[in-house]
Amino acid sequence: MIDDLSIEGSQSTPHIRTDWQSGLLEMRGDSYPENTHELYSRVIAWLEAYLSDASAPLTVELELVYLNTSSVKAVMDVFDLLEEAHLDGRECVVNWRYDARNERIAELAEEFKEDCSFPFHIVPGGGITA
Repeated sequence: MIDDLSIEGSQSTPHIRTDWQSGLLEMRGDSYPENTHELYSRVIAWLEAYLSDASAPLTVELELVYLNTSSVKAVMDVFDLLEEAHLDGRECVVNWRYDARNERIAELAEEFKEDCSFPFHIVPGGGITA
């Protein structure tokens, strides 16, 4: 088990929190960091450890408002790990909540969902706060 993440969000980075005990990864807010690799490499490392060491289901809760191109790639890497785990029999689910007024992020979530065979829920809501 590696340490859980608790990364405070900023104007350009999402709030990221993990909880090993409850099998949870949360990311909320905008994602256009100066160094995407530095930010998301910690998320990927936590996910890889969780998927290899824990046996409980994993829930990914997203409320991402805006992603730049490098963040889209990083989130694709997260979903690729989930897809591999799902194909190996692991329970994984993504719940992507978004502000119903933000059609662009809804379309992006739909594009991600098309490439995933694990449960992937896109949930419109009101004004989401990051």
